[in-house]
Amino acid sequence: MMHARHEDDEGAQVIRLASARHDGGEAKESGGDAGAGPGPLERGIASGLAFLRRRISGEYEVDEFGYDPDFNENILLPAARALYEHWFRVEVEGVENVPAEGGALIVANHSGTLPLDALMLSVALHDNARRCVRLLGADLVYQVPVLAHLARKAGHTLACQADAARLLGKGELVGVFPEGFKGVGKPFADRYKLQRFGRGGFVGTALRAGVPIVPAAIVGAEEIYPKIGDLRPLARLLGLPYFPVTPTFPLLGPAGLVPLPSKWMIRFGEPMTLEEYAAEDADDPMTLFNLTDHVRENVQQMLYDTLLRRGPAFF
Repeated sequence: MMHARHEDDEGAQVIRLASARHDGGEAKESGGDAGAGPGPLERGIASGLAFLRRRISGEYEVDEFGYDPDFNENILLPAARALYEHWFRVEVEGVENVPAEGGALIVANHSGTLPLDALMLSVALHDNARRCVRLLGADLVYQVPVLAHLARKAGHTLACQADAARLLGKGELVGVFPEGFKGVGKPFADRYKLQRFGRGGFVGTALRAGVPIVPAAIVGAEEIYPKIGDLRPLARLLGLPYFPVTPTFPLLGPAGLVPLPSKWMIRFGEPMTLEEYAAEDADDPMTLFNLTDHVRENVQQMLYDTLLRRGPAFF
């Protein structure tokens, strides 16, 4: 009998406790892929489907200027960010000089033959200062059907004092390129030399709104499409301020529109508070002239300093 019970014991199996089975199962799952979270592809698909659902159901907001934050966050900014991070490798300095809230006017140099600097400035402020900049664009931007629609979706508007004042009054961050087409279309031989800043309309807007001016220097855009010529008859025919000739365009056709991968740096300077001035000073031409010239000198000096800090254009 004793021997029979011993054989039964040897053939018996140990039944594990429920807690032990549970722990063992978790250990097994943690060792494989079953317990891993969704990967980048799954997250991207889920985000895209959620975006489509919001667009179809109308669950998104658009302000009176046409700004569509949902479209900007999910479509426009990711596309620009690919250039920002991987092509131009943008570095940003002085973000602490951009007010974290409230109205302010960003004043930057303009260059590059095609205004990609506006896109890179938008990404820099969104990703580093966590603010959406509302850029003031030329009339031509809003005369091109698709471009006008996308610019409005991104939150930008016409370069007029009325729109700028409304945005600043709402506490928005507004960006302006006082050089206009004179800056973005200047020849490569004049790179990093600021053109005239107009008649100081942006300074008057800042004075009336009581907001600071933050100077900004953008280095790198000058090299993306080196402008070595201008087909003026063709520009007049097309209604454009210039028709550029670069080392790659129009010689290489559409391939010549690919920007050269220059190294970019964007630097924000200390804000000019303008506290010693009153709103009425916006009507004094001499005050506007002096302040405009002061801002221009600041941006020019920042450009020279940042250019030295960047070093070679493509490395």
